[in-house]
This record gives sequence, C-alpha cells and structure tokens, in this order.
Amino acid sequence: MAESTTQASSPSAIVQQRPLLNRLKYGAIAFALQNLLVGPVLFFRDVKDYLKPPAIRPDIIKTYPCRKHLPVRIFLPPSHTAGTPLPALFTIHGGGFMLGSPNDNDTWNAAFAAQHHALVIALNYAKAPANPYPGPTDDVEALLLAALVDSSLPPIRAAALLGWSAGGNLSLTVAQRPAVRATGKIKAVVPLYPVVDFTLPWEVKTASRRYKQALGGYRGKGRDVVGGMGAVFNWAYLPLGTDLRDPGVSALFAPRESLPDHIFILAAELDMLAQEAWRAACLWGNKQVPGLAEVPGKEEVVGKGELVLDDERFGWEEKGIRWLLVPDTVHGFDQNIGSVVRDEVLMEDARIKTEKTRGIIGQWLLQGPLKELGTV
Repeated sequence: MAESTTQASSPSAIVQQRPLLNRLKYGAIAFALQNLLVGPVLFFRDVKDYLKPPAIRPDIIKTYPCRKHLPVRIFLPPSHTAGTPLPALFTIHGGGFMLGSPNDNDTWNAAFAAQHHALVIALNYAKAPANPYPGPTDDVEALLLAALVDSSLPPIRAAALLGWSAGGNLSLTVAQRPAVRATGKIKAVVPLYPVVDFTLPWEVKTASRRYKQALGGYRGKGRDVVGGMGAVFNWAYLPLGTDLRDPGVSALFAPRESLPDHIFILAAELDMLAQEAWRAACLWGNKQVPGLAEVPGKEEVVGKGELVLDDERFGWEEKGIRWLLVPDTVHGFDQNIGSVVRDEVLMEDARIKTEKTRGIIGQWLLQGPLKELGTV
C-alpha cells in the first residue's frame, strides 16, 4: 500500500511508495479504526437493532449472488402499488473508502423515499485497505447492475446515483463504467461533498478551505478535523502505482461525455473538499474554473438554517450541471454526526439544511432527469 506524495503539477501523478515507518503508522491507525473503534460500535449497533428494531429501517434487506457478503438496504415509499414503476435513487455511503456502512444513511434514505415517492436503494462496498481501488467501484457496479434487473423490485426505468464524500467519488466513477452506461437507466449523478481530485496534497485542500471562527463551537475551529485522516484514507485506498489522473480515481479528469448529462454537485462551505467540487462543477458546466488559491463561499456568516440561492458563489445551474454550496456548515452535516460533534447549535442548523437540501435534490431530479416517472 502507498500514499500519494505527488503534487498537482506532476505530469504523471503516480502513487509513490512511502517510507516504511509511515506505512506502519498508517496500517496501525487503519487497524485500530476498523477493529478497535468503529468495528465494535457497528457490532453493538447491529445487535441492538436486531433485538429492538429501530423506528427508521429499510423495508427490505437483501443480498445478490454477485456480492453475497454485501447486503443492500431498500426503501419503498408509503402506499406504493406493487408492480408500478418508480423513480429510483441509488445511494452510496461515505467513510474515506475505509469506514462506514449503508446503515449510516437510513434516516436520509427513508425520508427521501417518503417525501418524493421514490425507490431508494443503499448500495454497499467492501472497505480498504483489504479492498483498495478499484475494488469499491467494482462492488458498487455489480450491485447496481443486479438491482436494475431485479424483478422482485418495482420496475426501474430511470434512476440516479447519489453518494456522500467517498461515496460521492464512487457515484461519479461507477457512472462512467461501460456496463452502467449501456443500461441507459442512470440519468443523473448527485455527488455530495465528493472527493474528485486525488492529485492535490491534503495540505493544499485544507489551505483552500473556508474557515469562520465567528461561528464558534465545532465550526469555529481553525483547522480541518477530517483533514488529519486524509493521508490514512489515501494510503488505504490507493495502491502503489495508481495514476491519480485516472478518471476512475479522480473524476475531475473524466471527459464530460463519459458522465451522465445531469450532475448535481453539493458541497459544504466549511469543508476542505469544497474547492475541488467547485472546480469540477465549473469545468463540467463550461464556466470559468477557479484557481487553487480561491476559497469557496464568503467570509460573512449566513445564518441559522439559511441557504444562499441568489449568489453564484453558492448556487447556479448551467448545461446540465447544478452547483450548490451549503453555507456555514461542515463535511457530513446531513449525516448522524451528533455523537461526534457535540455541538447543539451546529446540529440544529444542520438539521434544517438537511431537510432543505434533500427537498431541493428531489425536486431537481423529479422535475428534470427523472421527470417522466416522478411526482413532487
């Protein structure tokens, strides 16, 4: 395993070998996270859910022969009539390609299915470092193709792919796969605060992040909390010799014609990944691409629960590309991060913005790429 030490200016951007001590350190951190910290938490969560099923849970949990070890979670809208086609949304969880599970998004997925009368299928993938690139993309592709032809589900005529963070990356990379494109059913991709450019060192990404100390609490920190894990995630996911400009790794370098016609990129203003998401949106939307030193958003605090929809720094739509920058909030704002963040002010702000952005995403899909089958 290795981590990239190349700069964006490198002509090849090939993953180079790291010193032995670094590799040992990253391996120890990955082992601790997966087996001593996150692993036990997920185990006890699953036991608890088995003994006392939570109020919010999927209608169906099933496995496919192509990936028997990777169950998918399926959410149906209330009062759905069997056999009636539904617009479908496939979701992909985040976690740096190394952590997380489809369960993480149950609340969001169930709410989307109910609010927009859609079929929502949470896909799965095995984690790095045991399953590095291209393993997660292979897993998602296999499960997506299996679900698209599953006769036990409502007929799927049109669908979109949505993913969070690492899952946002996978939504863009799997959409490029020839077998997926050949189905003709994936009409849109919705990457939420995605990783799209692995050629940039984490130091560059954290330097281009917007910081607003006036917000106080978790959001007022002068450093990016997630950024400290970047080197470990890269080491786990990217094998030695990987070309970081491969569109299957860094979707920023994908030819526009290899992606669906409709792409909705959402980013969080206080996130080190916002800048690269902004560049991708501008590149694919044929707008002026910002320089690496340009910081997304604005210095001023926007306000509790507020979005900015009349300022091009925060939102626009051009040539099938929708850009939305969510102000005053952090990576993972729309996930269950309350146990980690411990900031009630942030969580109330995030709750309001989660409901608003989920509604905007659904309307954009069902009034556009999935309009034929959608209701809003």
